[in-house]
Amino acid sequence: MVAKILASLTAVLTLVAAQPVFAQDLLPSWNDTAARSRIIDFVKATVTEGGAGYVAREDRIAVFDNDGTLWCEQPYYIQLGFMLDRVKTLAPQHPEWKTKEPFKSILDDDLKGIARGGEMGVVELGMATHAGMTTDEFNRIVSDWFSAAKHPKTGRLYTDMTYLPMRELLDYLRANDFTTYIVSGGGVEFMRPVMEKLYGIPPQQVVGSTIVTQYALVGEVPVLKRLPKVDFVDDGPGKPAGINKFIGRKPIFAAGNSDGDYEMLRWTTAANGPGFAMIVHHTDGDREYAYDRQSSIGKLDTALDEAERRNWLVVDMKNDWKTIFAFEP
Repeated sequence: MVAKILASLTAVLTLVAAQPVFAQDLLPSWNDTAARSRIIDFVKATVTEGGAGYVAREDRIAVFDNDGTLWCEQPYYIQLGFMLDRVKTLAPQHPEWKTKEPFKSILDDDLKGIARGGEMGVVELGMATHAGMTTDEFNRIVSDWFSAAKHPKTGRLYTDMTYLPMRELLDYLRANDFTTYIVSGGGVEFMRPVMEKLYGIPPQQVVGSTIVTQYALVGEVPVLKRLPKVDFVDDGPGKPAGINKFIGRKPIFAAGNSDGDYEMLRWTTAANGPGFAMIVHHTDGDREYAYDRQSSIGKLDTALDEAERRNWLVVDMKNDWKTIFAFEP
């Protein structure tokens, strides 16, 4: 009799474990608005066998931008913060930087001067601060920086500046057998050291911009050297290309926050089958930042104009999220 009871209990537990996770309390930091309902309805449809929107587990691919979608990108990209700190660390080895832009502006704490350097200035910064070392050395430098670097407005560690509702969304999708990826314009090797700890996304599921790496021997030790040359930019039209190249399956769920995600959102929702696109709209200037069309960082213009016509979900941070950061009182 005991054996039969145990067998029955095991069968029940196995059945329960196999059921899709629909519980709305998996999104506790979301207000009970249409945005939350649309997400839950889509997930329910994709995991309900026999339904019109059912998607097999292996095809439940969800991709997320990082800057401004999963963590704060204002007043400047977190990776730019790393570059600024790195320039100051390396400055004693480069006396020429005292008079050479954009390094001079960084050493003078002149953000406007840095901005005047434009895209080429940022590229030059990236090469000076990200190249000339092995991948293992860069990983260590980045990990050490994240352990101490703080956001200029909140004074919190940058690793605290992640959006709690989005972390809950990642967990909710994975609980329903979605495989989650980051697809970001940020440097892939800048993100990988912390993505698993922050979001539960392992390094092999992070797609980002890259610089050229080259196999070399240091004595008898094989290493990968980071060279001062851009290899791939994972932004704009580069995002669907990167997804195709590195993931190999078209996503059915995509989340972004800027026009840099536009092509990824369009590609995800262009198929005849299920496809869900969402935009994180920064509308809360009190708890975070409010910006969109005129912002030089995370500009949201074209994608915002087309969201309604294309049935993309626009998440209003101020109204749709109870909590933005886990450290909020």
